[in-house]
Amino acid sequence: MMPTVIQIPSPVDPSAEGATPDRASEPAVSMAKAIQLRGFSAWYSAHQVLSAVDLDIAANRVCALIGPSGCGKSTLLRWMNRMNDTILGARASGSLHLHGLQVLSPDLDVVDLRRRVGMVFQKPNPFPKSIFDNVAFGPRLHRQYGRTDLEELVEQSLRSSALWTEVKDRLHRSALGLSGGQQQRLCIARAIAVDPEVLLMDEPCSALDPRSTASIEELIRELRETYTIVIVTHNMQQASRVSDTTAFFDEGRLIETGETDEVFTAPRERRTEDYVSGRFG
Repeated sequence: MMPTVIQIPSPVDPSAEGATPDRASEPAVSMAKAIQLRGFSAWYSAHQVLSAVDLDIAANRVCALIGPSGCGKSTLLRWMNRMNDTILGARASGSLHLHGLQVLSPDLDVVDLRRRVGMVFQKPNPFPKSIFDNVAFGPRLHRQYGRTDLEELVEQSLRSSALWTEVKDRLHRSALGLSGGQQQRLCIARAIAVDPEVLLMDEPCSALDPRSTASIEELIRELRETYTIVIVTHNMQQASRVSDTTAFFDEGRLIETGETDEVFTAPRERRTEDYVSGRFG
């Protein structure tokens, strides 16, 4: 049974009565913003996880979502590509726009949304297939490719994820034989192979050793030239190293958001200061 997605029309909500659902009809939504949330709330059955979140995420920047466990960070991340659709009782209200597209619309093509919004999880999750087939899986799903074109796309994706030189001579061996850091970079290559606009990363380094973590962080900094990246992390040092902006959540509410340097060195809210300084969380 699919969960009910509830919408509350907003001034920029293309599903509101009389509106036309194309981007040209939405001048209130800035194209410089990859993601915009207005009055966004989320529940699991009767339990409210997020309450009235207003947040802008700029294109081609890295936004870190930080806060104590259970504050709603991962829930928000998973609504950005509708992964919560698979959870019975999950629902949301308000508006969540991706470049002007209302993500909560019941008429949305969710398969296309997940092509546009890629996801990298906490633990590497390569398919039990070859390295080549892992990267080629998404492109094959969405369109027909000739062999040469597909080989070029796989190579480009592996180069973009800084993995090509390490695996180019074993593309047809199992991806499960890679190290943890290599598997995570393979998952990033798999995500970008379908040419997304946004990459979501849910604690992508928490299961990795320090050297692999450094590689992933360097990769994140490089990828923001092409993609908008939203990362959930409990590692304050990591958030300060890789993100351009930071949003701090506590008890399901967005407490503060701003440039990362400002949030970490001169926060406006006492709760933010207490969290980033390690007094709680």
